[in-house]
Amino acid sequence: MNVLLLGASGRIGQRTAAELLDRGHVVTGVSRSGAVEGVDDEDFVAVAGDATDADDVAKLAAGHDAVISTLGPDEDASPEILTTMMSAVIEGLRRAGVSRLVWTGGAGGLMVGPETMLIETADFPEEWEPVARAAIDAYNVLSDADDLAWSYVAPAALIEPGERTGEYRTADRELVADDDGESYISMADFAIALVDELEDGDAVHTYLGTGY
Repeated sequence: MNVLLLGASGRIGQRTAAELLDRGHVVTGVSRSGAVEGVDDEDFVAVAGDATDADDVAKLAAGHDAVISTLGPDEDASPEILTTMMSAVIEGLRRAGVSRLVWTGGAGGLMVGPETMLIETADFPEEWEPVARAAIDAYNVLSDADDLAWSYVAPAALIEPGERTGEYRTADRELVADDDGESYISMADFAIALVDELEDGDAVHTYLGTGY
């Protein structure tokens, strides 16, 4: 598959690129600078692009079979840029005639009870709230794009660099936690989940939680 990877220079993006390449996909990795460190493969090319510009996204996406986004706001950017990027990517894919999109979402909108999202719990870190709310807003934009075969894949409550075990669980719009209530996944295993969903398409039009 010929895959456009947005946000390829980030920690999740680099791991996703490696996972795609290990499985034989051809990858175009997009970053603002055009540089993607840590990925060296003949089937990988790094290019510069602006994910907030629908015209730029359309040009980048043309000729690809699918798009994976590991985009996130830079430290110096407002979290609301997530909705700007989401709208631009959706419109860009429509113009390019590409329908398959796997988007790295946020765990804040996952349910931990019948009527309670993770972000609404007392223990949710206050400093994470702006990005979590922006991610929920971005999902609401994506959920209206019925013409695209999108999947919104969220990590566990905690995602960090760690071992690639090849093991993880998923749940439809629910936070995945272990028997002790801990919700965690390594970036390497989350990259597996993203690529598995790209290949299998089991969670189209789904907000998918992942974790151990």
